[in-house]
Amino acid sequence: MRSTPCLPVLVATIAGSISSPAPAFALALLPHHIRRYSNHQSSMLPLRASSASAPDAAAVAGVTDARSAGLFERTPLIYSAPLTELCGGHNPVYLKLDCLQPSGSFKDRGMGHLCATLAKRGVGRLVSSSGGNAGLAASTVGRKMGMDVSVIVPETTKSIVLARLRGLGASVTVHGKNWNEADTLAREIVSQSGGDAEYYVSPYDDPLLWTGHSTAMEEILEDLRARRKNLGGIVASVGGGGLLCGIFEGLAQDGGPDASAAAVVACETDGAAGFDAARKAGRPVTLAGITSVATSLGALEVTESALERASAHEAGGGRVAQSVCTDAEAIGACVGIAADHRLLVEPACGAALAAVYSDRLREKTLAGLEEGSALVVEVCGGSGVDLSLLEGWRKEFLGDQS
Repeated sequence: MRSTPCLPVLVATIAGSISSPAPAFALALLPHHIRRYSNHQSSMLPLRASSASAPDAAAVAGVTDARSAGLFERTPLIYSAPLTELCGGHNPVYLKLDCLQPSGSFKDRGMGHLCATLAKRGVGRLVSSSGGNAGLAASTVGRKMGMDVSVIVPETTKSIVLARLRGLGASVTVHGKNWNEADTLAREIVSQSGGDAEYYVSPYDDPLLWTGHSTAMEEILEDLRARRKNLGGIVASVGGGGLLCGIFEGLAQDGGPDASAAAVVACETDGAAGFDAARKAGRPVTLAGITSVATSLGALEVTESALERASAHEAGGGRVAQSVCTDAEAIGACVGIAADHRLLVEPACGAALAAVYSDRLREKTLAGLEEGSALVVEVCGGSGVDLSLLEGWRKEFLGDQS
């Protein structure tokens, strides 16, 4: 890991307009929780029969509504000279700055599409289970839509996130040692209500979320082509797999040669590597617990749909790789992006950045990329961080190395 200076740093803020929508995947790729659970709200979920190449009209309308209502932003795709140099200069490195979404993370994209769609169905109350960022997105977007939002979070949720949730007007309940226990309570609350005006919001396992997240991939491809660059690879963090499902959806819907052949590098930390375990086992694996500082990656089991979409991408000529970093590498990457680009992100986002910043992981990330093609890092963000937290992690995990 290269040397980077200490904090404090200046945190940049940028906003923009929104891009055109991307539709949903086929019915066969419905999320795992919908297959396992059957309750009163299952009839409200979109059972899509469209293929990846035929836009679903309802999905298009939902994203269009979210865009026109300003529920999420078109975020900048910026060239990173420091990271391009670090990677040897053969592949330009770009950063997709979804850390600049209103709630602080990429999750506004999926939540905007979900809320715009549900509002048309008469839903007025959301019950969100969250490690923090999904709840913040639900509260940020739901507030704009006039919806009541209840958020169930685990005991590991940072006080800074709890304060922000309450500041947004959400009803907050702290329950359970991990997200899965909080999620169980959220499901119970909705199942006991018996009304279609209330909706259980998974932080990652819902096709409405995936379609919203796919707009990031669409924007990336549009911006690269405007610069006459081909996509070589996309690097992104994986928790439960919602962002990853959206990335695969966006690539498949685009269908261009570079999108179909792109490398997708799925990034996690030791102690929260559910996708890596699932890929090795060929099926979802339930982790015994989350032992990483990157608590926002804290789903014990990745959605099965992420595995299916990864296999479909590979079958279409693309490449999917896993990158598992240490907590120290994730923190080092957070310090690095703060120094290089004046951005403040949490360790869960640091997992993706570590795939480029880490000397140990970088070669694998770049493997197989055509020379000159672009490597894009999805800077997903996260609100569980401030200057004092990052400085504390830097001292704890890096000591005198940074």
